[in-house]
Amino acid sequence: MLFRKSTGLFLLGMLLVAAGGALVVGQETQKKELKKVPVPYSKPTEGAQMYRDYCAACHGKEGTGDGPAVEFLKAPPPDLRTLAQRNNGKYPAEKVAATLRFGPGTHAHGTLEMPIWGPLFHAVGGRDVAQLRIHNLNAFVESLQPK
Repeated sequence: MLFRKSTGLFLLGMLLVAAGGALVVGQETQKKELKKVPVPYSKPTEGAQMYRDYCAACHGKEGTGDGPAVEFLKAPPPDLRTLAQRNNGKYPAEKVAATLRFGPGTHAHGTLEMPIWGPLFHAVGGRDVAQLRIHNLNAFVESLQPK
């Protein structure tokens, strides 16, 4: 069990380093690279903080798809504020939860697709904590929808 948790933490860290710490370095060569940063721990009850720690690097602070890591992706992430609008005015909670659990099913992010958060959340807290994280993160994304 310890091996599985430490493996999950390692995978979570590597995915977040790849997707979450985008900064431009090497000004002399104009080559852009991802900056490796430590993976922050967010409480499972804090949807907004989990979003900032795990999602905002790609999806942007406001959910518009303009995070600092976008330039490293094959295609920009969707504007999360328009999820309800694109679903006939109803927020697609089940679809968002499934995306968090199983991934987006697209290759927009190249070989490092959007992290599949379900197994990573499960690895660092077990099934119940993973469900709590997904529920609270989903509720936060729903709060981004215009009223």
